[in-house]
Amino acid sequence: MNLLAIETATEACSVALVHGEIVIARSELAPRRHAERVLPMADELLAEAGIGKHALDGIAVGRGPGAFTGVRLAVSLAQGMAMALDLPVVTISSLAALALEAPEDDAAILAVIDARMGEIYAASYRRDDNGDLIALDEERVCTADALVLPQAAAWHVVGTGWATYADMLAKRLGSAPRSADGACYPQAHHVATLAASEFKAGKTKVPELALPVYLRDKVALTLVEQGRCLKE
Repeated sequence: MNLLAIETATEACSVALVHGEIVIARSELAPRRHAERVLPMADELLAEAGIGKHALDGIAVGRGPGAFTGVRLAVSLAQGMAMALDLPVVTISSLAALALEAPEDDAAILAVIDARMGEIYAASYRRDDNGDLIALDEERVCTADALVLPQAAAWHVVGTGWATYADMLAKRLGSAPRSADGACYPQAHHVATLAASEFKAGKTKVPELALPVYLRDKVALTLVEQGRCLKE
């Protein structure tokens, strides 16, 4: 299987390639440079693997939540490449990809991204006996002090939401986390890992149905309203 994965929902710009049984990846912190870097990174990976775009079997993408422009870029690129190459798409939650940054043990995982405007994107997970992720609740956007978490004996916390709201999130956890890393970002390597399982299970989409997830509806609405104003 050859599966190309794109993740640009946060400050990190990353691309990964599942090539047979291995995964190779490129990642860098590139705020406001995602559009400039993502395609060259993809070309580098294909060259490293010694294959062309037409050898790909599918495209995977981190579909958000995250920064509006980053999520839109990743999904647009995935749709465009998939349409041009007549390939299926696998969409993966950027929060789920972020959760795989946590240590592998029996603790629950809180994946939390700073959503700006005083809010966070958050979701909770745990690993099953095979190491696969199981969602414990729904993805949502809310303030850190309004976050309601499921019961868990121990927690790992990953993501920029911790860097910004550690004090408030610690109170929501009820006790100190087993580990916490506010410098983690969703990575295409983990998007690729999750997508490979989905692809093998036949859980793919046609490109036009590979849609972004923003969670914050009012952001999209504001952009629509701005577009209407420009037309008028």
